[in-house]
Amino acid sequence: MVTFLSGGTGTPKLLSGASEVFSPTETTVIGNTGDDIELGGLYISPDIDTVLFERAGLLDRETWWGIEDDSHETNEFLFELADAAGLERGPRYLPEETQTSGREIARWRRFSGIAEFMTIGDRDRAVHLTRTSLLDEGHTLTEATRTLARAFCLDIDLVPMSDDPLATLIHTPQGRMHFQEFWVARRGSPEISSVEFRGEPRMSEIVKNALSEPVVIGPSNPVTSVGPIRAVSGVEERLARTPVVAVSPFVGDRVFSGPAAELMRATGYEPSTAGVAEIYPFVDAFVLDEADGTEMDRPVVRTDTTIESQLDATRVARAVSDAVVVVHAKAHPGVTITMGLRMARLPSELNGPVRIELRKPGLTVQMVATNTLTGSTAELYSKLLDPSTVEDVFGNLPMYEAGLPEAR
Repeated sequence: MVTFLSGGTGTPKLLSGASEVFSPTETTVIGNTGDDIELGGLYISPDIDTVLFERAGLLDRETWWGIEDDSHETNEFLFELADAAGLERGPRYLPEETQTSGREIARWRRFSGIAEFMTIGDRDRAVHLTRTSLLDEGHTLTEATRTLARAFCLDIDLVPMSDDPLATLIHTPQGRMHFQEFWVARRGSPEISSVEFRGEPRMSEIVKNALSEPVVIGPSNPVTSVGPIRAVSGVEERLARTPVVAVSPFVGDRVFSGPAAELMRATGYEPSTAGVAEIYPFVDAFVLDEADGTEMDRPVVRTDTTIESQLDATRVARAVSDAVVVVHAKAHPGVTITMGLRMARLPSELNGPVRIELRKPGLTVQMVATNTLTGSTAELYSKLLDPSTVEDVFGNLPMYEAGLPEAR
């Protein structure tokens, strides 16, 4: 089992190739809902929907938002109608007293639908309408999300970070604004004074259970994509107790995309991989780009972390799998596994249970395996035995030293 914390586009891009490494049926994705808004009465979960559409094969990969080749007749006519009526275009916040009335989940982020400032396709709108209707029928956001996931035949378990409201608010010299106004309507141009996560969200039992498994944080913005998830009561403590691997969204001090650098600087962190390590004290191992020379105080697995295709995503996911194994090996020194032997094959003549020691410069680790463990190292990783059984089952078996070539 593995759990991904997902927000923005970084982790969804990683997920696009993760199925080759992590079994989808044993994968939970916890989505950021700090970016959620209510627009024209519809409850919109942008980060949830990016994963929903990507896993369903429907995502517009040019924008990493919405459904590919969707029509926009309603959105376009809303602008025509507003212009004809002389109505100012959005974002238009509902009155202050309205922000805390109505659906509790939408507090502090309610916008008028007049000339809506987010581009919403017609099929995309049907998803928001269905979600909103489920909420109004009394379902939780988790229940509504799982219902939509079933409708799109998802093979992972996609859930929101909480069923309670939390709004990501950006404070600027021009005033306070929701993250969607800052990033979508204003294209991230206002100077950032501070970031506020407003609300007191609680974990659902589903999230609690998911955070007892190894956790992966993709190359998402650590402030506004992952920060809201960490702000959920109890999440930080759980992350400190479970194995966590993070992919840096930086190469040194160069960010891949988005406003991560500006947001980190505004919140008191160096906009770099070193700053990400400071933000994530609970992370046990990092996946960094091969060109990133940042010295870390925790284990590091390096690869090309650029993700522009599904093949790229699979490559990075394999590095994540390597890092998970490093963390496991560190926690259980009697049962350790090598890293970096991507897609290496085991000798076919191995019969019966064996201990395998795979070597790489600077790292020698062991693995307990059986004759069924043929195939890629990713498959081997998934077959790790409970450390408590190792000596009982394999204690008297000879060591097999496998000098396997590294395949890339």
